[in-house]
Amino acid sequence: MSLPQTPSFRLDGKKALVTGASRGIGLGCAVALAEAGAHVVAAARSLPALEDAVSQMTDAGLSAEAVRLDVDEVESLAAFMASRPAFDVFLNSAGIARHSPALETTPQDFDAVMSTNLRGAFFSSREAARRMIADGVTGSIINISSQMAHVGGIDRAVYAASKHAVEGMTKSMAIEWGGHGVRVNTICPTFIRTPLAEQTLANPERAAWIKSKIKLGRIGEIEDVMGAAVFLAGDAASMITGTALMIDGGWTAG
Repeated sequence: MSLPQTPSFRLDGKKALVTGASRGIGLGCAVALAEAGAHVVAAARSLPALEDAVSQMTDAGLSAEAVRLDVDEVESLAAFMASRPAFDVFLNSAGIARHSPALETTPQDFDAVMSTNLRGAFFSSREAARRMIADGVTGSIINISSQMAHVGGIDRAVYAASKHAVEGMTKSMAIEWGGHGVRVNTICPTFIRTPLAEQTLANPERAAWIKSKIKLGRIGEIEDVMGAAVFLAGDAASMITGTALMIDGGWTAG
């Protein structure tokens, strides 16, 4: 009898595209994938912050490049995907939040959130998968979702709606593309200390409420998400698709 062998958590020789990579969770995931051995194409709407981040990555000996991409610009995104061989990993971290009570939400805020968080995630995943399938690549697509895809939250009706939709989209895509070896999953973090969460966490009452819901008793850090990205990207997760990996400190456990 021979002992089973642990699948590799390394991504050497793999190519990864990360959107929303100029800061926060997207940047953390880009660094994690690069540290695991992947060549990372870091993408975001604004180049200055992105180029600074990528410069720090390359100075640290990581393989990375910066590309301006906006997931709201479907034609440009499709053209970029068509111009390169398929990526082995596509991680979508592009997202926005415009929080307000549901009674006060404007159509403009609703459309903006849905355009990036849902429409952008849908079409960027589609283009990544289209190229993977055409090139015969058994790839991994990872959407950064949220614990708010599984619960509700104060002033978050629109944000939660967008993330609930991403979960349904992810399951359907996993069913459609599984026969091609393309896996599609989500990572669902709780409140993470990022620029996006600063306004909420700066409110003492809201911060206290958040901590009361997180069973581990602390706000999440970017590093808490990085390992999950590496795991879902590689061979160790080769039988995982159509599912959500919760990084919520126990929030959704009850």
